[in-house]
Order: sequence, then structure tokens, then C-alpha cells
Amino acid sequence: MKVPLKQWITLGFTLLMLVKAWVIPLVYLDYELRKEYIIANLCVNRDNPIVVCEGKCYLAEKVVEAKKQEERRAEQTYMANLLFQVMDTGKPFIFQSPEHFETRLAITFGYVSPFLPGAVASEIFHPPLG
Repeated sequence: MKVPLKQWITLGFTLLMLVKAWVIPLVYLDYELRKEYIIANLCVNRDNPIVVCEGKCYLAEKVVEAKKQEERRAEQTYMANLLFQVMDTGKPFIFQSPEHFETRLAITFGYVSPFLPGAVASEIFHPPLG
């Protein structure tokens, strides 16, 4: 039975996301698996026999480093998403001048003042309608 390429790609991306989500637990797992080596060679207080940290100082440094790296990656992802949202790289924008310009219409209003002597007399005095 042959597995299609799409399934392998999906599996690869799924594993990649799991590794990204499990960075800090993987640091703890690495500490537990290599505890003796870390205590003997990488511990900050390995030369001071009075302090017994058993490599937890190294573990704390690695956890802080992983959290900072995760924050930087999240910030970079946010900025990249923001830039790609603003910049649509699919279609180039071309400035075009309009084919024709619309002219303004001149609108005139006819106004006759009611205070003119001829206008008032013509409205009051007229022959009876009948």
C-alpha cells in the first residue's frame, strides 16, 4: 500500500507544529535524560560543592531561553502577518487617470421677491374666477 505525498506532507507539518508546541516540555525531557552529564559538565555551580542544585540552574536558563525564543518567534509571526495583510502582493496597483472629467452643472433658481410692488398687487387684485 502506497501512501500519497499529501499524507506525508500533512504528517510532516503536524509533527513540526507539535515540536513547536512542545519546546519547553522537550527542554525538561532533555534535562531528565542527560541529568548526570548536566550536573557534571554544564551546571553553573559544579565547582561549588556546598550548593546542591543538581543542574536545575542549567534547566532554568534553558527554559527562560526557550520562552524568550518563543516570544520572539510569535512577535515575528505577528509582524509578518500584519505586513502581508496590508500588502496585497497578488495584484499590482496601477494609477490610472480618468477617461473624462465630469463638469459641474450650473443650476439657476428663479426668485421673485414678494416685496416688489407689482408682484403684491397682481396677487391681491385679480378678476373673479367664474
